[in-house]
Amino acid sequence: MQMHRYQRADSPLGWRGNVALALLLVLGALDLAMLKAQATRPKVSDIRVIGNRLQPSETILAKLQTRVGREFSPELLGQDVRELYASRAFARVWADREDDGQGGVRILLHVKEYPSLIRSVVFRGNVHVSKDELESLIGPNIRPGGHCNPAANRAACQRIIQKYYDEGRIYAACFLESGSQETDTEVIFNITEGPKVYIRSIQFTGNSFVSSDVLRQRINTQAMMLGWRIMGQYNPTMVEYDVGELTRYYRSYGYHDVRVSREIRHSPDSRTVDVIFHINEGVRYKLEKAPEVIGAKSLATEALESLTKHKPDQYYDQRTIDADVARITDYYGYTGRQARVHPEATFIKEKPGLMRVAYQVEEPRQPALVGSIVIIGNERTADNVILRQLPLYPGQTLSFPDLRQAERNLARLNIFEMSPDGSVRPTVTVRDDPFNPDSPFKQVVVNVQETSTGSLMFGAGVNSDQGLTGSIVLNERNFDLFRVPTSFEDLLSGNAFRGAGQEFRLEAVPGTLLQRYMATFREPFLFDSPYSLTVSGYFFQRFFNEYNEDRLGGRVTLGRRLDDRWQVSVTARAEDVKVHGVSAFAPQDYQRVIGNNFLAGVRAGVNYDTRDNLLRPTEGLMADLSYEQIFGDQVYPLVNFELSKFWTVTQRADGSGRQVLAFHHNLGWAGTNTPVYERFFGGGFRSIRGFQFRGVGPQENGFKTGGTFMFMNSLEYQVPLRANDQIFAVAFVDSGTVSSRIDDWETYRVTAGFGLRFTVPMLGPVPIALDFGFPIVKGRFDDRQVFNFWMGFTR
Repeated sequence: MQMHRYQRADSPLGWRGNVALALLLVLGALDLAMLKAQATRPKVSDIRVIGNRLQPSETILAKLQTRVGREFSPELLGQDVRELYASRAFARVWADREDDGQGGVRILLHVKEYPSLIRSVVFRGNVHVSKDELESLIGPNIRPGGHCNPAANRAACQRIIQKYYDEGRIYAACFLESGSQETDTEVIFNITEGPKVYIRSIQFTGNSFVSSDVLRQRINTQAMMLGWRIMGQYNPTMVEYDVGELTRYYRSYGYHDVRVSREIRHSPDSRTVDVIFHINEGVRYKLEKAPEVIGAKSLATEALESLTKHKPDQYYDQRTIDADVARITDYYGYTGRQARVHPEATFIKEKPGLMRVAYQVEEPRQPALVGSIVIIGNERTADNVILRQLPLYPGQTLSFPDLRQAERNLARLNIFEMSPDGSVRPTVTVRDDPFNPDSPFKQVVVNVQETSTGSLMFGAGVNSDQGLTGSIVLNERNFDLFRVPTSFEDLLSGNAFRGAGQEFRLEAVPGTLLQRYMATFREPFLFDSPYSLTVSGYFFQRFFNEYNEDRLGGRVTLGRRLDDRWQVSVTARAEDVKVHGVSAFAPQDYQRVIGNNFLAGVRAGVNYDTRDNLLRPTEGLMADLSYEQIFGDQVYPLVNFELSKFWTVTQRADGSGRQVLAFHHNLGWAGTNTPVYERFFGGGFRSIRGFQFRGVGPQENGFKTGGTFMFMNSLEYQVPLRANDQIFAVAFVDSGTVSSRIDDWETYRVTAGFGLRFTVPMLGPVPIALDFGFPIVKGRFDDRQVFNFWMGFTR
């Protein structure tokens, strides 16, 4: 047969027989090895249980199949370990073996038991902090039914102490009366509260850069006010934080070697302390030369260096450095490159007090383009309300500065959540295309968190011109005129009439001399265009010395903001003006308008505004010019021009405490047919101080009849009296005239005076003004009033 070709000639069994014989020999050898191993397997001489506290060792040993005196089996021991762990009586089980020196095996069985269950949590000694506060402080894991965790209990004790420290109880203590062992079934926090410690005074030594009053505005620690122990609690952690704040403050103005330390002086009764910050200012560094730009590749270095404003031989100023970085970053950003700019400071050893600053630039590989725009978080607000605030469109070069502008635009809508520290706010970020990370097209992500946009406000006010007034305002900032409710649930959920970014306002202002009732609707982006539409209906009632006036009417304004400075508008109004309460001895100017008077007007206006702040400007200009043509029972024009200019004359070394010179001008002209209720009057806070409201102007038989020409000027100097810039002294000179002819300058009034400006934080940013004006030049029939009081915007 063919198969015999592969059989060896000297083998009688053939190749198959040889293979079978080999297998038998191998199996036989294995059996002999196993028999030998069994014959020499050691016996278990001892089993020790380690780590058990709750369960006796005997109970654990009884659960094992491995026993003393039996042969040791690794497989059986492994099974015992697995079964003990599976019983869920232990958090961990493992075993070790060791020779006992006599041929046997000693087994060490390690177990880690679960901690005891907590039956109760007790607080002792707490009086000024409630049990509920303490329970929220220690956390949800320390509670009845949970496992006793000594480390967590000790950490909770430290949190309790910190809570008392934050409230000024620096002698507070807390120790675990029970709960420091895993076997404890009760957690007892024994608390010693101790008295509150107050800061009697805060002092500074070694400071010459700015005054101590200014430094007090840079720290969070506060002293008692007038000895009242309602504020000024001593918090050691806060004091340590303020040491760092002062250090950062000084370094931002070039004092890079500054050293700040603190000293605490306790009173004899340990109830008050004096906090002293010791400041070693050191040298204030100047720049040896203008900052350099390093690492620029796609843009010319010279062009980037021309953007820097920090000049040689100027003191180092972090504000200027930050502004330089922002300008360079924006310059790149407009080209679609999100460059990173890092300022690097170098101190010159051979030239003490001099340093160099270089801006290190890291450029991206390629410009970015706008891909898709994703909006997150707008459950109620329509997408177009958000998209129209973004100056970005898919496909265009991604201008990174426009991202920040978009964030500012969204924040200005005042319909999204904004936290005081800025941690919660509308954000516009960029991320790579998730499907193609290397693509130049980037995804723009808008993240908003909607907030409550409706409000009902109550208030009261008083001033020299309007008397005592109350205020009730219902306002909705995210109104939608066409989102009518489709169900009762739609009304309850708050979705009805909301989401289009419109504004609706109802206002009622009853008062002693003035009453105003108004409803206003405003669409800031009419048909998603840059035009705004405002429609209002109103009823005014005002009681003057000469007569009473009721105005019932409405107005429609179409506006357009051209850029950040220029704005234009067109307004149409229609009113019914009712004049009543006129004396029988009043001049004809009043007699002829008694009763109802109809007027309709069209006004065109332009506004230019560069002021740095609307409440208290320190720089900039505001100019407003308008022309209105009136039709109706009388036909006449009205022209108004208002100008305000502000200059910062001097300021503190850190830029605060600005002394401001302000100039105000108001020019008005009206046609000869203008009725008395539309004419100009002078006097009062917003006009010429030192005279009564409407106490300046032409008169007839003791009745003020108003003028058709007004020319007013005011020069005011403001000086801060406190380091927090919340109280200012002002000195002013007001002048002007109100007459029936443009060429009538015979009675040009001049007053001088002084006053105070207060900003009370609890009343919001609205300032309070107190002024004393003294006429220097006045008309024969003018009505004087030395004191003027005003709460609100001050022009």
